Amino acid sequence: MLAQTLTIAGAAVMGLLGTVHLLYTCCTDRFDPNDAATKAAMQAGHPLLTRRTTLWRAWVGFNASHSLGAMLFATVYLILAIGHIEWLRMSPALAWLAVVGSGGYVLLALRYWFRTPLIGCAISTACFIGAACTR
Repeated sequence: MLAQTLTIAGAAVMGLLGTVHLLYTCCTDRFDPNDAATKAAMQAGHPLLTRRTTLWRAWVGFNASHSLGAMLFATVYLILAIGHIEWLRMSPALAWLAVVGSGGYVLLALRYWFRTPLIGCAISTACFIGAACTR
């Protein structure tokens, strides 16, 4: 029961982070640069890889796909915890994969992001560790 509750909590935090990130990406200007010239340069510039997109469109796409990845991760573990908890109990690999996945987000947050996603990812990872250790 504790492992199930911790898995649900860890997945819910990750899902909330992904959902808020997607809403901020698609529905607000919170990820826009604070310098209008930077945004204009990103909208005019292209990556070396292709001229078929701009750096700005790639930036928005990367943020959106990152959000969807976190949301998918959360959804899979919510489904497992709610409907197939025995799979997590019988498979150490599935239980520890959640730790590795959320831990990867912690490392990204430490290196590239800011405090709020770091705290959320750390809480999620702690929940997944607790669940893996008590299954």
